[in-house]
Amino acid sequence: MKHLITRCMLLGSILASCYGLPAEPPRPNILFCFADDWGRFASIYASVESGPSINQVLKTPVLDRIARRGVLFKNAFVTAPSCTPCRSSLLSGQYFWRTGRGAILQGAQWDPSIPSYPLLLRDAGYHMGKSYKVWSPGSPVDAPYGGQKHAYEKAGRDFCDFSENATKLVRQGLSFEAARDTILGQVRDNFEAFLADRQPGRPFCYWFGPTLTHRAWEKGSGQALWGINPDSLKGKLPKFMPDVPEVRADFADYLGEIQAWDAGVGVLLHKLEVSGELDRTLVVISGDHGMPGVPGGKCNLYDFGVGVALIAAGPGIQGGRVVDDFINLMDLAPTFLEAAGVEPPETMTGQSFLHVLRSRKGGVVDPARNFVVTGRERHVASAREGHRPYPHRALRTAEFLYIRNFEPDRWPLGRPGFTDKAQRPSAEVLERSTYAAFADMDASPTKAWLVGQQDESLWLWHYQYAFGKRPAEELYDLEQDPDQINNLAANPAYADRKRSLATQLLTVLRETGDPRVIGDGQMFERPPFTDVATPAANSRNRPAK
Repeated sequence: MKHLITRCMLLGSILASCYGLPAEPPRPNILFCFADDWGRFASIYASVESGPSINQVLKTPVLDRIARRGVLFKNAFVTAPSCTPCRSSLLSGQYFWRTGRGAILQGAQWDPSIPSYPLLLRDAGYHMGKSYKVWSPGSPVDAPYGGQKHAYEKAGRDFCDFSENATKLVRQGLSFEAARDTILGQVRDNFEAFLADRQPGRPFCYWFGPTLTHRAWEKGSGQALWGINPDSLKGKLPKFMPDVPEVRADFADYLGEIQAWDAGVGVLLHKLEVSGELDRTLVVISGDHGMPGVPGGKCNLYDFGVGVALIAAGPGIQGGRVVDDFINLMDLAPTFLEAAGVEPPETMTGQSFLHVLRSRKGGVVDPARNFVVTGRERHVASAREGHRPYPHRALRTAEFLYIRNFEPDRWPLGRPGFTDKAQRPSAEVLERSTYAAFADMDASPTKAWLVGQQDESLWLWHYQYAFGKRPAEELYDLEQDPDQINNLAANPAYADRKRSLATQLLTVLRETGDPRVIGDGQMFERPPFTDVATPAANSRNRPAK
């Protein structure tokens, strides 16, 4: 079938040439760079943010160059702040609750009856390949991408644990520059192997999915490897983040991994440039939710958890634009398909934004793109008794964030794991074992510091913000409260607005078949969704990269 499609396209081009008709533009290559737990962090974002910003500390020259060459999106969001449902949504072009057991992390299974954009592109004649992570729970098969035969990783996977491996090489006597180049050499060799396997003239689709921005990373590496002084972050953290040395040091290490990510993307871009393929390649760069192991980040529906960077450049894209349109990452699947001349399946709830990419406008391009809906059911299976989820959904507009917590009696980040100070896990355990307490927040120095402060009145608010139970409804006025910390859901002055946003959210959920609001609202509460073994809480126990 794919050979027939290719021959038909070639015949169409020949006929167009013979009869003087405008030929169809060649199908672009697609390079998709997708980092674990990246969030909305790149130095170019500092130029579109007001006030002190974490991005003012970052240096991401490659990402900045691509954004200037193409489009920088200010309002890109994932459908779910957990890797498996986020990726299930992205691959299928659907809301995560429509992907069966792809809607959860542990115990996830891909439903082969669900179309995925990579397999549709493969069937349309694209040369497919990937390096590192595509879909979770981390199976080497990566079923929605087409199997192990599309993996190009023989040169090595050291980039996925950049700080750990670079530090190891430095301790062995290499300079950091030599260690960096050694690891980046694996990235280059994997990509070159993929390109070498391509038949001449055939478009390609390559997924670059390193996990370096997923915890854990080498403690102190931000400053030791990249020269990022933790004190440079003072006064730049969001209000819900404790601005203390331990947290700033943790954040600096994360920023170091982002700078390594920038360098890895640069290797791929350089290869495309020297091979003459860059101008024929649609380059899209993003990540699968916010920062792990911190308040408000991964597993939360606040912007810090679901807001992500999105940068795109390529043929037909007017550069130097900043776009305000709301993009849900499930929109990428139909966008890639449309760019390749493939009709998106009717099952896709995502909508192509190729017209936005090809516009010459900045700001609001498509006025209909004025909101996104996000949600989560379960992340770590053992976070709550009986493997129960924490079901919540959110509607984000330019002015407001409305969140519906369906089970407010449950712990949003998991149960504490202790009842008094004597049972509290040590800081060392909390830095290394995700499952020791509040298992839906990854183990980290920030988490350890927060748990240790619960008896201190100065930091009690931060502790409660991170781990405490939440009301059934949350409402945040973004103009007055960009950090989303002042819940106005009970404020009578906002009653009409809350009612309107709640109605809009529930309408989307009903129209897209969310089990939480139609039919069996308890679907995610029973096997097979809760039928998974509880992991042992050893010293290095954390959700798999």
